[in-house]
Amino acid sequence: MTGTPRSPRARFREQTRAEIKDAALQQLAEGGTSAVALIRIARSVGMSGPALYRYFDSRDALLTELVRDAYDDLAAAVRHAASGIGAQATPRSRLHTLADAYRTWAVAQPQRYLLIQGTPVPGYTAPPDTIDRARAAAMTPFLAAFGAATPTGSVQPVVDQMTAWTRQDPAVAAWAAEHSPAPGTALAGVVLAWSHMHGAVSLEVSGLFTGMGHTGDTLLAAQIDALADAFRLA
Repeated sequence: MTGTPRSPRARFREQTRAEIKDAALQQLAEGGTSAVALIRIARSVGMSGPALYRYFDSRDALLTELVRDAYDDLAAAVRHAASGIGAQATPRSRLHTLADAYRTWAVAQPQRYLLIQGTPVPGYTAPPDTIDRARAAAMTPFLAAFGAATPTGSVQPVVDQMTAWTRQDPAVAAWAAEHSPAPGTALAGVVLAWSHMHGAVSLEVSGLFTGMGHTGDTLLAAQIDALADAFRLA
């Protein structure tokens, strides 16, 4: 069953919005979030400022689109990696595959990564739905990897915290239970995995490993192995 054909006007509007977002991403790459200015974007796509406001009524509206797109793109990259993991893969190798996909996306698109995981943009508040997008990108694919985890004492306090969270928030409990028979343990693993990835990847995409003789993949791999050991994953 095919969808309703879009009118020429709808196609033109969609194309124009895409051009505006591309121009904003170029500004983002050149100077970070502070460089994103609607008037400059309007000039770069050949329209007036007032005309651009027919597509995005504020800088925040444009940033919101870029944030949503980035989270969705990252989630798609991690899901694609997850879909290629064979049934015989160990939980440890699964973690490595997912973490590598996360890092690969970030290194290829550092400014988009920093937009969603870097320093908050002054005066901008992301919409609530970005929480679900963040879970899809950085948490959900990892939950199954911790399904057979047996936490050691070093991570047990985090497991206890996450277990308490599932008891207080039925929605979180249901979400985690869809992917793991031990929601509290799996959530602890995911939160710790995300913190390791965020730390290593953020340092790398910010250029802080330059001149140190290595890239973030070696550091991230070591951290994932340490985390797998802490949860006794094969």
